[in-house]
Amino acid sequence: MEYMDILKGSGEPMSIYADIVRCLENFQAFPFFIEPVYRQSLSLGDDGPDRLRFALVRLQVYADIHRYEDMEQTQKIKYVGQVLEKVIFGGLMLEQQPENGE
Repeated sequence: MEYMDILKGSGEPMSIYADIVRCLENFQAFPFFIEPVYRQSLSLGDDGPDRLRFALVRLQVYADIHRYEDMEQTQKIKYVGQVLEKVIFGGLMLEQQPENGE
């Protein structure tokens, strides 16, 4: 699985993607990589935050689509995408809404 391809989608890769790939490839060290990724996200410029958010959403969608192929790995991918999105953007774009107003 090529994480960089998932992150960049059809666009050009951003330098922050390399740090996210490092999080995905070294899941045990992920807690130590969160702050550096967050700090790098603060200096992304005009369209950088949107590109980053959609990269994180792509990770989550990829994990959902492939969840039964390797459940442990796709859970890790989705977790990294969700934690980074929450830390950087304060919430999830794809967050499930409660049914029936609950």
